[in-house]
Amino acid sequence: MSEAERNAYHAEKMKKKQEARNKILATKTEERGLLIVHTGKGKGKSTAAFGMVFRAIGHGMKVGVVQFVKGAWDTGERDVLLKFPDLVTINAMGEGFTWDVQDRERDLAAARAAWEQAKLLIADPAYKLVLLDELNICLRYDYLPLDEVVAFLKDKPADKHVIVTGRNAKDEVIEIADLVTEMTEIKHHFRAGVKAQAGIEF
Repeated sequence: MSEAERNAYHAEKMKKKQEARNKILATKTEERGLLIVHTGKGKGKSTAAFGMVFRAIGHGMKVGVVQFVKGAWDTGERDVLLKFPDLVTINAMGEGFTWDVQDRERDLAAARAAWEQAKLLIADPAYKLVLLDELNICLRYDYLPLDEVVAFLKDKPADKHVIVTGRNAKDEVIEIADLVTEMTEIKHHFRAGVKAQAGIEF
């Protein structure tokens, strides 16, 4: 087959693919707020969620962020988002991982305070997207009543996007979600003795 024939074959193949794709896209007409869950043992759950936050800001949307665990950390994404005070509200309400705090009552109080703030942001029509970073961790350790959280998220405003991150997402949360992504760890530098580094982990 000559190069010209290969190019013609490729063009015809891509044309058919485009027609098929356009046919599928024509059937997708609904626009509504999504409940998005990032879970799994692999790295990148919060990173992907913050990528969506930056994307929303780029479109001029107002975004709320509630960090249920990482509040004690100084993170790069928080430093960037603080430069957009008119578009972003950040609530870093966690005190660190539960094995760092070692006080269940403090964990429960922090989780409750963060959840109450999350509910306010989700109910506020000014916010188009709300990120509940590491909420799954709180649900895993029963720091919040699962049925209360599920009921609230299920009845969120129809035009509101909500992202929930954290490993070990509960089946009940997955069931009501519109989009669920599981991060799968294939290889991680931590296992080779490399510590968490600025710009990569935080």
